[in-house]
Amino acid sequence: MGEQTATKPEEASATRSQLLKLAVEVGPLIVFFVVNSKAGIYWGTGVFMVATIVSLIASRFIFGRIPVMPLVSGACVVVFGGLTLWLQDDHFIKIKPTIVNGLFAAALFGGLLAGHSLLKVVFGEVFRLNEEGWRKLTLRWACFFTVLAVLNEVVWRTVSTDTWVSFKVFAIMPLTMAFAISQIGLLKAHEIPAD
Repeated sequence: MGEQTATKPEEASATRSQLLKLAVEVGPLIVFFVVNSKAGIYWGTGVFMVATIVSLIASRFIFGRIPVMPLVSGACVVVFGGLTLWLQDDHFIKIKPTIVNGLFAAALFGGLLAGHSLLKVVFGEVFRLNEEGWRKLTLRWACFFTVLAVLNEVVWRTVSTDTWVSFKVFAIMPLTMAFAISQIGLLKAHEIPAD
């Protein structure tokens, strides 16, 4: 009985933390979508850059660190968003997801070729997996990032800017979350039992 009551506040705290983390990561995308729909891609891009920087700072203060993936993505938002505004060419902000996902895929594939799982470095404190599990998880995420990069290229080249923004905001994140959830079976199958 005592254990259950001690666990419930911890679970509630963990849930709040995950929701807060999601809000910090998704917030800039929602701002991008809203401002783009009201004022166009250039205003949307500028506000997206500011919101991304604010979210990284918030992540540092709230969670005590900035995770690697949002940091890399944020740096690319600033660089490609800056090029978009400076050159008044929205191609730069549109290819940003391709480049970010391509970089993640290349890093994960490169790590595997070198005999290392970079996901273990990033998530080793969160998940306890055997080496085969880390290899499989890394390979799957590398393939997924490759698919996202190709998908972004197809979409931005074939649809209007507003449709691409909607795709970026309302398709990429749900696809990523669905893929992450689909890996739970692998995580359980290769989990190292706690001592």
